[in-house]
Amino acid sequence: MRDSEKRTRFEQLVLPHLDAAYNLARWLTHDKHDAQDVVQEACLRAFQFFDGFRNSAGEDARPWLLAIVRNTCYTWMKSKRGHDSATTFSEAKHGRSSSALSPEDILLRSEDRRVLHQAISELPPEYREVIVLRELEELSYKEIADIAGVPLGTVMSRLARAREKLVHLLTRCLDKDT
Repeated sequence: MRDSEKRTRFEQLVLPHLDAAYNLARWLTHDKHDAQDVVQEACLRAFQFFDGFRNSAGEDARPWLLAIVRNTCYTWMKSKRGHDSATTFSEAKHGRSSSALSPEDILLRSEDRRVLHQAISELPPEYREVIVLRELEELSYKEIADIAGVPLGTVMSRLARAREKLVHLLTRCLDKDT
């Protein structure tokens, strides 16, 4: 495949999934700048190995790209070990609000999101990634298994444990507020 054909095909199949790639990287790194760096590195890797991506039978490039992002994140996190690069997700900085809502509704939604994001951030990385991939990116269990490189049953058990832990974290947070 010529370079121009490769670039065009890459742009068509992979680049539409940059938001999902950033979302996963953001949740895993806890920092928007680090997430941008990870996604950039992952895209370079994806382009470098794009000839190995098989798009026969209409295979979606999103799981393939997210697997590369995930692996790049974990490689990055290993290299940064010992450095405290985790920051708290701030709804005020990162969230979106609707202008059609009343100020009270916006405040309540903002607080709900803040609590949920804080709880997700407290999950161990293997639980956090399955929650993000399933609930936020709406990937299938099989796609998550392929991305994480684990059996389907492991995805299902991690997701069940992640949801259970998330409920516990949210309940604890609500109990503190009352």
